[in-house]
Amino acid sequence: MEPSSTLCRVQEAYHRDRAANAILENVRTVAGKAAKAWGLEALAAELREARRERTRLIGDMANIQQTPSIEEEEGLFSENPDRGFAKP
Repeated sequence: MEPSSTLCRVQEAYHRDRAANAILENVRTVAGKAAKAWGLEALAAELREARRERTRLIGDMANIQQTPSIEEEEGLFSENPDRGFAKP
């Protein structure tokens, strides 16, 4: 399962807040590294989501272009399957 960019950004903000407010140095260090890692994962998730959206739009455009109208569909084939294509 791949995390969404929204989840990653929420986690990044949580860890940045934790790093800013921690009393112990090691907690600040670990939280800062975690925030950086979540930020990188958020960038990757945003790229994945953008790629999926582009792919979906391209697929939708291809479906629109390939779908024949009823008039075209009725004129494509002869009623006699032995004769092949009908002549317009």
